[in-house]
Amino acid sequence: MSSEQLSNFMNLQFAAKSENESFARVAVASFISQLDPTMDELSDLKTVVSEAVTNSIIHGYNNDSAGVVTIKAEIIGDMITLVIEDQGQGIEDLELAKQPLYTSKPELERSGMGFTIMENFMDECEVVSEPGRGTSIMMKKRIESKKALYN
Repeated sequence: MSSEQLSNFMNLQFAAKSENESFARVAVASFISQLDPTMDELSDLKTVVSEAVTNSIIHGYNNDSAGVVTIKAEIIGDMITLVIEDQGQGIEDLELAKQPLYTSKPELERSGMGFTIMENFMDECEVVSEPGRGTSIMMKKRIESKKALYN
């Protein structure tokens, strides 16, 4: 994370437990609120955090709560950058995993839309994964301040 233009940042780590997914959403939403996002922007950001964290817990750690999910958030000007990482099992075939409706856990009735949602709700979305070493999802979104809309 750059230091010259840095407006603000946060780092958060928590156990890979499904009950921590809502905590992660609220923490990121609270951090981002300083940019005065619209309700739609806030909803989009909470959704992508939920998708990425859930993927880490279910797919990365196979619901093993001994795993750790890390969220890094950085605000530079009106740009929010989120990095959500796990040190779990990683993704064997990233291109296949990014296909809409693909899921490696059909028995859990998962929709297979996580990556598609992240890509559609954010301005940028990059996934890096290595089998046996984990997955990192970096997403960026420019926030159109509500203040600017009313002036």
